[in-house]
Amino acid sequence: MRLDIDPRCKPDIVASITNLGDIGEFDRVFCCHTLEHLHPVEGRKALNEFKRVLKPGGLVIVMVPNLKGIEPTHEVIYESPAGPITGLDMYYGWGVCTEHNPYMMHKTGFVAETLKKVLDEVGFVITRVVEDDDFNLHGIAAKGVE
Repeated sequence: MRLDIDPRCKPDIVASITNLGDIGEFDRVFCCHTLEHLHPVEGRKALNEFKRVLKPGGLVIVMVPNLKGIEPTHEVIYESPAGPITGLDMYYGWGVCTEHNPYMMHKTGFVAETLKKVLDEVGFVITRVVEDDDFNLHGIAAKGVE
């Protein structure tokens, strides 16, 4: 099942990840390049919602840009299939998209330490954060078994 706040994306459920509603229990929640589009307080709300809808022992997998060593400049950091990505894009959202879609603006950023900290603060257990070679962080955490 796919959830998005933007109905133009044609998701199964149109909702904010900070208030998922009564959508049932899940074994896994996968959140790919979304948390950076929320203010830190909203990000915690979203993670709490993920924990709420997970079955005991369920996993959340979160993927966000890795800002380690990145500076908000016009320097091209990497080439994506959609075009070049600069440090400014990684900090504030891809400029080409943010001009026409406010949902694409970045409102926070992460390095491994800060992603792990927020997962721990929300109460996930067995949290782990892995950096990849493509400027991403992968946070993996489990909901405790009550």
